[in-house]
This record gives sequence, structure tokens and C-alpha cells, in this order.
Amino acid sequence: MTVDSTDQTPARGETRADRAYQSLRQAIGTGTLRPGQKVTERGLAEQLMVSPTPVREALLRLEHDGLIERTGPRTVVVADIAEHAIDDLAEVEIGLRGLVARFAARNATPEQVDALDAILDAADDLLIVIVSRHRKGENVDRHVAALLDRMQEFNEAVNACAANPMLIRLLEQSQVFSQPERRALRLEKIAEDDHFGLDRYASHRALVRALRQGDSATAERLVIEDAQGGLAALRARPRRSDR
Repeated sequence: MTVDSTDQTPARGETRADRAYQSLRQAIGTGTLRPGQKVTERGLAEQLMVSPTPVREALLRLEHDGLIERTGPRTVVVADIAEHAIDDLAEVEIGLRGLVARFAARNATPEQVDALDAILDAADDLLIVIVSRHRKGENVDRHVAALLDRMQEFNEAVNACAANPMLIRLLEQSQVFSQPERRALRLEKIAEDDHFGLDRYASHRALVRALRQGDSATAERLVIEDAQGGLAALRARPRRSDR
């Protein structure tokens, strides 16, 4: 299994070691790097498309976190992460998502809230097409993928409303699943149950209303409830190491 590359310009104030740390921590949390798997600095550097130096710095931080164990000068083994450690990470992500919504309710402009409504309008149109074609027995994979794109666009727009880059960076660092894996898991779940996630879809409209009214408490509550349900649903599957 490979780790996502960090070959892109780091955000302001963020080093390549920071990005390597985030990528490796995410890979360990999602099972891309499995408990007991032996890896080398050079091998990880090649996968991340960076020099060994930032990887070495990232591994020192991961060793301090207890996520890896060093077996040699340039070799480490992924630690056997207890499930409660993933639970802790999920709790942090959920809390940060709620905090993003609270900031968004304080800082969103009318134009930004209108844009959120427009995204949901486009998603509604896609949902109508999906339901109609599904009833006719037609393939809806392309439309489902487009709907997920709109939802990702919605989430990113909410993040922008928060106007707090540091908070968004913390959220990105704490995510249990990377965006590509989150998308893949949702598609996998939808293939098993074509109603997967639709029970939480309506809460997005309520969130937009809360943002428009500047109701930070309601916005935070709605996002926390949605994040709790979403992460629980995505994690309700055998981890890669168990397959």
C-alpha cells in the first residue's frame, strides 16, 4: 500500500516535515500503514516524493506520539494502535468541525451563505435525478459521484466561511480519513445501501439557515451531530488490517 504524496507547495508556515507528518499519521490512522508493518525512511521518502530529511523529522514526531517504534537507525515499525486511540482522534475531529461551524456563523457574509444555498440547490437537482433513475433501474454512479463532489464543495465553502486558516489546518491534521478515502468509503457504502447518508443530508439546509441567522450554537450542534453520524457510519467496517 502507498502513502499519499506530499509533493505540493506547503501552506504558509507549514514545512515539508509537517506535511510528511500529517500524511503518515493519516496513513496510520486509516490503516494504509498497517500495525506491525516495517517501513524505512528512504522508502517513505520515495512514496511521499520528498527528501529523507522531512520524513526523518516526521518519524521522530510519530515516535513521540507512540504511533511507530524504531527498530534501527533508518527503520521503523508501525505500532499496534488501540481502537480507543482512533476514537480519540475522531472526537477531536468532530469537536473541530463544530468549532468551524461556530466561527462560520460569526463570520459568514450574505454572499457566502447564498453560495451555500446555490450548492445545495445543485445537489437537490442531482438527488432528484438519482432517485428517478434508480427507480427505473438505470445506472446512477456518475450522478452519485457528482453529488459527493457537491457535498465536498459545500464543506469547503463552510470552512471558508469560518475565516480561520489555523483552525482549518488543525481540522485537516486531525481527520480520521483523508478526503480520497472518505470519498471511496462513501461510494462503497452507497453501493451497499443506496440510501446511505441521505438521512443526514437535510441537516445541511438547517445549517445554512443557522449561518444566515448568525446562530453559532445551533450551527455547532448541527455539524457535530452530522459529523458523529458520518464518522460512525464510515468506520462501521472491517479495518484494512483485518481484511
